[in-house]
Amino acid sequence: METGGAASAYGASLAGGQFDFWAFIKQPQTILRLLSWLFAIVVFGTITGEGFVNPIHSFVPKCMFNENDTACHYAVGVGVLGFLACVAFLVIDAYFPHISNANERKHIVIADMAFSGLWAGLWFVCFCVLAHQWSLTTHPEHLPVSAARAAIAFSFFSIFSWGLLVFFALRRFLLGVSNLGQNYEDSAPPMYPSTTPERFQQAPFTINPEPQEESGYEPPAPVF
Repeated sequence: METGGAASAYGASLAGGQFDFWAFIKQPQTILRLLSWLFAIVVFGTITGEGFVNPIHSFVPKCMFNENDTACHYAVGVGVLGFLACVAFLVIDAYFPHISNANERKHIVIADMAFSGLWAGLWFVCFCVLAHQWSLTTHPEHLPVSAARAAIAFSFFSIFSWGLLVFFALRRFLLGVSNLGQNYEDSAPPMYPSTTPERFQQAPFTINPEPQEESGYEPPAPVF
């Protein structure tokens, strides 16, 4: 998030101000979350809608990826959880500038980075499983080929969208707290010059002067 040179914490300006919807939509991480959200819908939507078909030799629906139900269930699970995570992180991103505690922001950024990295790995596994099982599938002409290819393609795209989310979360984490030496909530108030007059410094003690020598004058004695 661009802060325009103002004081910021973990890539967002300090708490306060109104929510700018268009500025929020234009943020790179927002665009990537929306793309990841869309990719997840395509993957689990195509598999739940067309991924289970009735094979020729059976009336029980089987996964179109080599009749391996585990592959379909895995892809649907990763897609649904990724979809929900995108929605949750979008809400958190919208509320992020209004979080006043820098430590809470730090924990959110770390959670975002860890979850995005984990889901990029899970999408990679999903892509490998679906592509391998599809290569082993016999008689694909009797199956919804376009749905299978869409699930494989968008699981591949999801690897990069979630990987880029890791990059932006890492960049926000490295930014840390800018223009502040410490947590801006706990920072000490600025020191202003004192306006009270300085105390006068006493002069150093001086040694008592020595008594002057007695002169030859003596007062006259009284006369009776």
